[in-house]
Amino acid sequence: MNRRSVLKSALLAIAARRLPLPNWIGAAHAETSDKNWRHGLSLYGDLKYPPGFKQFEYVNAHAPKGGTARQIAIGTFDNFNTAVAGVKGSLAAGIDLVYETLSVSALDEVSSEYCLVAEAVSFPPDFSSVSYRLRPHARWHDGKPVTPEDVIFSFESLKKYSPQLSAYYRHVAKAEKTGEREVTFIFDAPGNRELPQIIGQLTVLPKHWWEGTDKNGKQRNIGETTLEPPLGSGAYRIKDFSAGRTIVYERMKDHWSRELNVSLGVNNFDELQFVYFRDTTVALEAFKADNVDWRNENSAKNWATAYDFPAVSDKRVLLDEFPIRNSGVMQAFAFNIRRPKFQDPRVRLAFNYAFDFEEMNKQIFYNQYKRINSYFEGTELAATGLPTGRELELLETVRDKVPPELFKKPYTNPVNGNPEQIRSNLREALRLLKEAGYEVRDQQLVNTKTGEPFSVELLAADPSFERVFLFFKPSLERLGITIAVRTVDEAQYENRLRNWDFDIITFAWGESLTPGNEQRGYWGSQSADQPGTLNMIGINNPAVDAMIEQVIFAKNRADLEAATHALDRILLWNHYVVPQWTYGKVRTARWDRFGHPDPMPKYGRAAFPTVWWWDAAKAAKTAGQ
Repeated sequence: MNRRSVLKSALLAIAARRLPLPNWIGAAHAETSDKNWRHGLSLYGDLKYPPGFKQFEYVNAHAPKGGTARQIAIGTFDNFNTAVAGVKGSLAAGIDLVYETLSVSALDEVSSEYCLVAEAVSFPPDFSSVSYRLRPHARWHDGKPVTPEDVIFSFESLKKYSPQLSAYYRHVAKAEKTGEREVTFIFDAPGNRELPQIIGQLTVLPKHWWEGTDKNGKQRNIGETTLEPPLGSGAYRIKDFSAGRTIVYERMKDHWSRELNVSLGVNNFDELQFVYFRDTTVALEAFKADNVDWRNENSAKNWATAYDFPAVSDKRVLLDEFPIRNSGVMQAFAFNIRRPKFQDPRVRLAFNYAFDFEEMNKQIFYNQYKRINSYFEGTELAATGLPTGRELELLETVRDKVPPELFKKPYTNPVNGNPEQIRSNLREALRLLKEAGYEVRDQQLVNTKTGEPFSVELLAADPSFERVFLFFKPSLERLGITIAVRTVDEAQYENRLRNWDFDIITFAWGESLTPGNEQRGYWGSQSADQPGTLNMIGINNPAVDAMIEQVIFAKNRADLEAATHALDRILLWNHYVVPQWTYGKVRTARWDRFGHPDPMPKYGRAAFPTVWWWDAAKAAKTAGQ
């Protein structure tokens, strides 16, 4: 979701004049200049850290450097080129470690960015553009400086080849060099308050390297996949790899930004290794055998039953849960509504009535989960009750384009869990299907006009998810639907998603506390048929588009919340998905050979390996047991 925050730097600046800004857009005091230069940006009031701050509070600035962290990756990889990620090939895990962005986020603030490759940022009061001034000592690994030409090349390439970033930066009309170390991004209209900050998230790529030739004299092409280790400017570079199996990154000990204030206490490991496994079951066994050091556990069953081996009992393996405070999620059975059989919302709602979450939670999830009831589940942005105030005003503008129930009652998922409720909900599902033009003939649901049977494939890439589909399958079969459960390898799964070659998948959309331009890539009509975007469902709805615009161009926090509530409500009442479940913590297991700050960053989740370090004493003790 995700999505690639690596802590790096901030600007040392002096206080000077400051242009007036709305309360919800924070900025540090500016330097003396003809522009209002700042050392960072925030969407939630003033920045926590002033110009010249020494370090982030949540890091151990004196953390030892050294050691190795071995992590799990699932599937395979055949690509190091981030520009075509999601469109071509399978991108290698951790490749973002090689690169840097114009700015980086702080893990103890809700939504802030501090300058990294850039030393300062400036934008006018009407948010019609943003300028970033680059640090004079920012360097690529070959010693050459990072230039405005690199930034412009990166922006144009990522916008051209990445559908998701094309939607994300849709309102950025152009980028141009406006000084020796300065790049200005011109927006197509004023008022997009998030754009100055999200421009700072731009991954900077080396223009001279991509326009050069490889060791065989072949011209490089940023529009194609590659397994040539790329040139970067980040704290790590690729040391070694075996395509599809392992990749090892080594720390650049003389890295140019190592002494910057937000680089202190991070990037502590000499090596970061990613070991690939075909599925999570094999990965779990590898963890138990001490072939990898760290594991995020996404299975409730495994969390309840799989960690009873000796290393856990004698505390060589530690189990921890870290709270999720900075994001929400919609995880769901997602319909491909490009297919005619799923275009009627009554059909999609029927699937929700057939889903017995309560019994599934009891039988296979050990009652660890709660049902998702919002596209912004877990945040204050989730719609509740009936629409009122500003939210109602916004919804009135699209009243003729949204389901009328939206104004009459709060959204809730059907509740199952006992035989009476199950029978009642299945009857309601059959009623909805009949209204949509289907009926049961000889125990098979068919289209009343064509006689064509209603069949569905439930597609997954992870074998461990088969049990979820297999639990859902009998309920759907009771409606007369022919169900096939299919699990394919990661590469085939990605290719099928890119080509919209699926009926129903499980998918999750992460949401920040400050949603904005990324919503177009999630639900916007522009992305509905654009391979590589996250609009997996294929939503092409003018009411949704209208609310996305309200989210993006909200003038204050109250307007943002109202617009997001309205968007949430429209998405829910169109029944684009069957919401699944969530858990408000990250479950982790690790071999006890690492140290971490105490307390941990409030919004960092586990933040591994970002703020962690190798503990030689613990490692020796663990090895000796």
